[in-house]
Amino acid sequence: MMSTATVGTIKIGAGEPLAVIGGPCVIESYELMLRVGRVFRDACRSAGVNYIVKGSFDKANRSSIHSSRGPGIDRGLEWLRAVADELGVPCTTDIHEPGQADQVASRVDLIQIPAFLCRQTDLLVAAGRSASERGRAVNIKKGQFMAPVEMKGAVKKVGEAGCGNVMLTERGTFFGYHRLVNDFCGVGEMMSWGVPVCFDCTHSTQFPGAEGDRTGGQPQHAPLLARAATAAGVHALFMEAHPEPAKAMSDASTQLVLDSIPGLIARVAAIRAACV
Repeated sequence: MMSTATVGTIKIGAGEPLAVIGGPCVIESYELMLRVGRVFRDACRSAGVNYIVKGSFDKANRSSIHSSRGPGIDRGLEWLRAVADELGVPCTTDIHEPGQADQVASRVDLIQIPAFLCRQTDLLVAAGRSASERGRAVNIKKGQFMAPVEMKGAVKKVGEAGCGNVMLTERGTFFGYHRLVNDFCGVGEMMSWGVPVCFDCTHSTQFPGAEGDRTGGQPQHAPLLARAATAAGVHALFMEAHPEPAKAMSDASTQLVLDSIPGLIARVAAIRAACV
């Protein structure tokens, strides 16, 4: 595996600038994606941090079949690619089925494997093959039910499918019901493998299923986790934000208020500079 991951025009890994993967949870509209992405991009540029815009075209693991899932793969990829081109940054989204891999790889720089699907061999192999064929990268989110060492298997599957351009993302581990905790020793273990590691500071604050038909959370703690992860030496941060989180179509309980993003990025950039 590579010690750095190449995503579009940027590199993520040891010796490279901190990267931020950020955007709303689900792609609600082109206009919202552009608005959120512009705030992230400008904050990252000001702080000397690299930026990748993110958004999901489909949320396949909603708590209810009546929940909004997104615009679908065709329109979602069209909007995401257009926003990335307008902002001049790479983009990422997640896939849920092997058959989505090639279509996503044709438009997106970084293919994301959701945490709840990180053991699915067919999905990992499809992502690895499509990424290799199109010069893309793969980001595997660590399952909430997985020990850090188990993620070596997921990385190996993508590598054996032909793609060494891989990174991992920590997003919390189940601790009983309705709670996630973060193991920074585990984060350090994953970083020791030479694979770039990202830390998801907003999903780590989730209380899965805590509100019955939807997930709860404590987003006020996301900045603390972002600062701690940066001090621990992670190569990238993942965070979701929305102008009005309470009205967001997905993850309303964990997204950050968009106006808070510039200050947070400035703070983690200062921590990164102090730790280098």
